[in-house]
Amino acid sequence: MTATSPARRPGDRLRNLFSVTGTVTQTDLIARRMLRLRIEGDDIPRLACLPGQHVRVHVADMLEPRSWLRPGDILRSYSVWQHDNGIELCVLDHDNGGPGTQWARQLRTGHPVSFSRPEGSFVLREGAYHVFAGEETAAVAFGAMLRALPPAVPVYGIIEVDEPEDRLPLGGNLHWQYRKGRPAAASQTLLEAFTQLQLPSEPGIAYLAGEARTIQLLRRHLVTERGWPRQAICTKPFWTPGKRGLD
Repeated sequence: MTATSPARRPGDRLRNLFSVTGTVTQTDLIARRMLRLRIEGDDIPRLACLPGQHVRVHVADMLEPRSWLRPGDILRSYSVWQHDNGIELCVLDHDNGGPGTQWARQLRTGHPVSFSRPEGSFVLREGAYHVFAGEETAAVAFGAMLRALPPAVPVYGIIEVDEPEDRLPLGGNLHWQYRKGRPAAASQTLLEAFTQLQLPSEPGIAYLAGEARTIQLLRRHLVTERGWPRQAICTKPFWTPGKRGLD
């Protein structure tokens, strides 16, 4: 199924020099608080997209002058869950209801969505084995990366979510950790589970993503406790308390 392109407006041509516009063809919950959006359009199948990359979505209309009263609320970054004839994004429904959450809650089939072309260096690298660690916001990028790995490549990891109902359908030999209401920032539950992870004696490639302070804890453990070289660790902070623009 190919979506019909949205009706053109004055200014659309200029905007589309820097972004892609498609139409929402499907929305569904793939976890308790994770909304999956499928967007289709003429240009989307031709996009170059590596597993783990993200797009910057226009969660406010850039052609509407009132949007520029709060320029920090115009764009939000979302990892690509799937890219084929369309593109699929997953939006976490935050309790605080930030600009990204409000935008996603209002989306319906047929609504237009504009976003940047896929970008970012948080992608798969060559390694004897791969380690993944993070929480809900990291799981989306991890899902695309895990699906791209050959079945014979060893995979290890810990994904932390609040409750079992928050688990995303991920492949790979991953363990799930549950916070049960404890803070996701500087997560001691994720760190403790990560330190217990049984890994080969030689370093592989690690992908640490999600809350910034938690990433620092996990990275420090790999470097100081397990002797991993820093260049074998890929990090991607998606959010941290008090910082805007990462929801």
